[in-house]
Amino acid sequence: MIRYLRFLAGRERTTEANRHLGLTLAFVAGAVNAGGFLAVSQFTSHMTGVLSLIAENLAVKNATLVAAGLSSFAAFLAGAATSAVLANWARRKELQSEYALSLLLESGLLTAFGLLGHNLDAYSGPSATLTVLLLCYVMGLQNAIITKISGAEIRTTHMTGNATDLGIELGKLFYWNIGGVSGENVNANRDKLKIQAILIASFIAGGCLGALGFKHLGFGVTLPISALLLILAVGPVWEDLAPHSEIP
Repeated sequence: MIRYLRFLAGRERTTEANRHLGLTLAFVAGAVNAGGFLAVSQFTSHMTGVLSLIAENLAVKNATLVAAGLSSFAAFLAGAATSAVLANWARRKELQSEYALSLLLESGLLTAFGLLGHNLDAYSGPSATLTVLLLCYVMGLQNAIITKISGAEIRTTHMTGNATDLGIELGKLFYWNIGGVSGENVNANRDKLKIQAILIASFIAGGCLGALGFKHLGFGVTLPISALLLILAVGPVWEDLAPHSEIP
C-alpha cells in the first residue's frame, strides 16, 4: 500500500502516476468547489471569473467588491507560490516528499475548514471572509501541485482547459478526411481524449459528492476529503521520516 502511495505522490514521476494523482485531485477539487460554493456562495478556483468581477466593479466604482476580488486573487497566488516554495525546498533537500508536502498542507487546511468553517465566517474584513480566502489559497496550492508534477499538462481545480482540449480532440475524431492531401489525415489523440474526459467526469463526481455532503453534513464534509489527501501524502513523507525502514 505504501508503495502505491509513493507511486502516486512520490518524487519520481511517471505518466501513469500523474494521471492517477490528477484524477484524484480533480475529484477533490470538484468536491471543494461545490461544497465551498454552498458555504460562501462563490467558486474559489476560477480566477478568470474573479478577475472579470474585479474589472466589472472597477468600472462601476464598487471599491469594496474590488478589494474582495483582489484579496481572493492574492490568496490563490499565495497558495500557488507556497506550493512552489515547498517543492523547491524539498528538491534541494533531496526529499521524497517534494510534492507530498503540499498535499499534507492542503489536508491540514481542509481539516481546519471542516472543523472551524462556521467560526471562520464570523471573521470578515473589509474585503472578504476568511473562509473565501482559505478556499482560494487551497485551490491555488492544489493547482500548482499538479501543474508542476505534470509539466502543465493536467489541471484539476478548473475544467476550462480540459474542456477545450476535449473539444479539440473530438473535432479531430469526427473530421472528414476524404479528399485531403495524401499523408495529411487528421487523427485524434485518443489517449488525450480519454484522459480529459475522465478528468472532467472525476471533477463532476466530486462536485456531486461535495454538494450533497455539504447539504447533509455541512462543513464536516471536507474531513473525509482531507483524510484522502493525508493518505496520498503518507508514502513519501514516511520515506523521509524513516529512510531506512523497509517499505511494505
